[in-house]
Amino acid sequence: MQRLWITGYRNYELNTFGDKDPKIKLIKLLIEKRLIDLLENDQLDWLITGANLGIEQWACEVAISLREKYPLHVSIIIPYEEFANRWNETNQNKFLTLKSQVDFFAATSNQAYQSPVQLRNYQNFMLLHTDGAMMIYDPETPGKPKFDYTAIKNFQEENEYPLELIDFYDLQDFAEEYQSDHDESNFIN
Repeated sequence: MQRLWITGYRNYELNTFGDKDPKIKLIKLLIEKRLIDLLENDQLDWLITGANLGIEQWACEVAISLREKYPLHVSIIIPYEEFANRWNETNQNKFLTLKSQVDFFAATSNQAYQSPVQLRNYQNFMLLHTDGAMMIYDPETPGKPKFDYTAIKNFQEENEYPLELIDFYDLQDFAEEYQSDHDESNFIN
């Protein structure tokens, strides 16, 4: 897999409150760990994601920071023009900052939002222009990512397309592992 689509829950679906929320730190550390594994095994050249608040933006931030050490390209693809226009000023500024830091940015529709067809076209574009996906999503707790999850599952019926699904159990396991490692290092020091 050389081109990876990362998507998942929006920030509000994970009940994160502000950029300093400890859940965000753990999610970013998990994403970083998974990306480093792929990079060190020469399995990743491009991280391609959307710009939704939550997993997509956090993955983008992590990938941008990894470029200092790894030959990784980062791309944001949005489903339509004026994607972030309804967001508050703080979130619009985050979007613009990320947009300015990526290697490639594009929209799959050159018009503002008009219909769900634009979102389906976006999903098709992502499926056809990536070699696999990573989702932080739990099918037992549906949210907005269920549409991407369903699109991926349907695509897999006729195409080889790996999906790494990170669910709430995986997040909990990682949090416990991280806490255990942190407690031990504090004890040793």
